[in-house]
Amino acid sequence: MSGFTLHLLRHGAPETPGLLMGRTDGAPTPAGIAACAAQAVGLGIEHLVASDLRRSRAAGEAIAKILGLPLTIDSRWRELDFGDWDGLASGAVDRDALGRFWDDPNAHPPPGGERWSALVARVAAAIGDLAPVPTLIVTHGGAMRAALHTLCGFEQRQIWAFDLPYAARLSLRVWPGEPVSAQIIGLAR
Repeated sequence: MSGFTLHLLRHGAPETPGLLMGRTDGAPTPAGIAACAAQAVGLGIEHLVASDLRRSRAAGEAIAKILGLPLTIDSRWRELDFGDWDGLASGAVDRDALGRFWDDPNAHPPPGGERWSALVARVAAAIGDLAPVPTLIVTHGGAMRAALHTLCGFEQRQIWAFDLPYAARLSLRVWPGEPVSAQIIGLAR
């Protein structure tokens, strides 16, 4: 099989940047939506998916309108749920607890939050359900990192090295099968 191209696009800047925004449904800025739309032009996609959270969904809706494609909403592409920390600035969270989380988010999830392995499992399931056609998914930084782990085998510590600013697009060539595998073919900021 020849595989297919999968583009993962991080949502644009939210109105209130700098927060741990997992399930927090913050609104995106108009400039953030425009930056995402600019990243989608000329990709030749056939399928468009977005997380159900506003900051991703709004960009997906704008892209759908520009490209004349239907938009599929899939909550499995949500950001990691930061539990009790959700919606807080990182400076408002206990520094040692936050450090343990960043060091090992599976062993030290936020209080009441999601483990890294749960994020990876839901993103892997979403990837497994994709048709093998050129696809763009408007999602979140954590979900993009979970996809890199699933598709490319990067360890959790390695994926924090990827700089994924707002409206960054990560392009992969995916070969379905057991196991699913991929190769990074580009990162656009």
